[in-house]
Amino acid sequence: MRSHFCAEISEKDVGKTIKVAGWCNTYRDHGGVVFIDLRDKSGLVQLVCDPSSKAYEKALEVRSEFVLVAKGKTRLRGPGLENPKLKTGKIEIVLEELVIENKSATPPIEIGNKNVNEDLRLKYRYLDLRSLSAYEIFKLRSEVALIARNVLAQKGFLEIETPILSKTTPEGARDYLVPSRVHEGEFFALPQSPQLFKQLLMVGGMDRYFQIARCFRDEDLRADRQPEFTQIDAEMSFCSENDVMGVVEDLLQEIFKAIGHNISKPFKRMPYKEAMENYGSDKPDLRFGLPLIEVGDCFMDSSNAIFSNIAQDPKNKRIKALNVKGADAIFSRSVLKELEEFVRQFGAQGLAYLQIKEDGVKGPLVKFLSEKGLKNILEKTDAKTGDIVFFGAGDKKIVLDYMGRLRLKVAETLDLIDKDALNFLWVVNFPMFEKTENGYHAAHHPFTMPKNIECEDIEEIEAHAYDVVLNGVELGGGSIRIHKEEMQKKVFERININEEEAQKKFGFLLEALKFGAPPHGGFAIGFDRLIMLMTKSSSIRDVIAFPKTQKASCLLTDAPSPINEEQLRELHIRLRK
Repeated sequence: MRSHFCAEISEKDVGKTIKVAGWCNTYRDHGGVVFIDLRDKSGLVQLVCDPSSKAYEKALEVRSEFVLVAKGKTRLRGPGLENPKLKTGKIEIVLEELVIENKSATPPIEIGNKNVNEDLRLKYRYLDLRSLSAYEIFKLRSEVALIARNVLAQKGFLEIETPILSKTTPEGARDYLVPSRVHEGEFFALPQSPQLFKQLLMVGGMDRYFQIARCFRDEDLRADRQPEFTQIDAEMSFCSENDVMGVVEDLLQEIFKAIGHNISKPFKRMPYKEAMENYGSDKPDLRFGLPLIEVGDCFMDSSNAIFSNIAQDPKNKRIKALNVKGADAIFSRSVLKELEEFVRQFGAQGLAYLQIKEDGVKGPLVKFLSEKGLKNILEKTDAKTGDIVFFGAGDKKIVLDYMGRLRLKVAETLDLIDKDALNFLWVVNFPMFEKTENGYHAAHHPFTMPKNIECEDIEEIEAHAYDVVLNGVELGGGSIRIHKEEMQKKVFERININEEEAQKKFGFLLEALKFGAPPHGGFAIGFDRLIMLMTKSSSIRDVIAFPKTQKASCLLTDAPSPINEEQLRELHIRLRK
């Protein structure tokens, strides 16, 4: 139906008769001459029609988003009429024939306008997808998927599908459950990840597996989460951490070439403890400085009992300092108040600070510090005249969290972040276990290989686990897995899962480990999150064709929705009033 895409027409086509098809982006009638900007996936081209054309009467009928097929001769626009914002801004098509393939009602949203209410954009997502920016996102998404498949196939990975209907297993989030009509009172679960099945594929001798997998998690949502999402999932046998990381680095290097970035490897590696202590995050953004500095020893002789008591408990408590260079001339009292209110949201009791001025050090902490303690703080933080040093003190977990958030907040406020930089990082040596109200649970998952399982202090046991981070966002991660039954039992013992419970939850995997399971490990990269970062989109919803809202609903299809009584009976379900 067409000879050219709109934005593919160039000056070399001047004088040719061509045929294009698409939607009416804009329509203008200038004193009897009709101008139509025609839009397709490639971009825009201007159509022009005057009363001498046999297409004129039809052109007068055209309105926004009408579907058109147009034929005409290309020509250069007149002097001063060129549009430098358009790829085709120097040419236009003089209409000879025009077919209105379909009319359109008045669109409820303006195509391509990101300022339109997001709920409205999601309700009419098929219209929102017509924008050129949306097309470019999904074009890149398709290209990245193809690159991933090619890279992994060249490395000997087989693409294998794993089940969508499976058994409910504890993997860190709530499962989406599917009632069985055939097996009354029993349920399938949608996979949070292909974790157990990809391990079984290694037991089955597949050696190297991958898939671009659909995953489902019933959890609270935010900008970078969805109830259903996609990940590049892979597993390999007879490998070390370095082997797995090498595959991920090669994969990401090839993927980022698609947007013109030649990223260097190997990526920097940072132990989990260092990331938390220095940046307050297990996914630190290293595009700027502002490290957190431990200054607990400077408060050992503080006249404030709260600070001195915190300083004397270095295992469970922290006093962290953050020196913001030159902030004293920039941060007004109102800004300091805003920063205090910001950290209070995350458990801080307040936000103490020191202002380094020409006439000395000022601030509410000065009176609680000895002369030696104050001197040590200034030396440790490299504080100079004009700086402000912020402090967080209290329980280790809370302090590291809100001071890490403060670090990011300050960097954004002072515009310290290079938006074009790509800073890749491996965070390694994660803790194997995390403390909960009811004891301990596996920090990653209970099939991760521990490094020092016999350590008496359970909180000091580290895991063969690793996360790949880009610009402060966790792209993905993985681990070396447990492949021996006796090691798996030791891990279960540490988290108080007895043999009966283990068999009930993971019996099929435990049995498989008895039959010569090879050593293996793998990774998963959040595909949606990756595309979000590559396109600099503000939300993961922008890179998913038909996403859910933050309340896990689909405004387009009105899902979830009630089902009728007959369907409920077939599934052996009765709803509570």
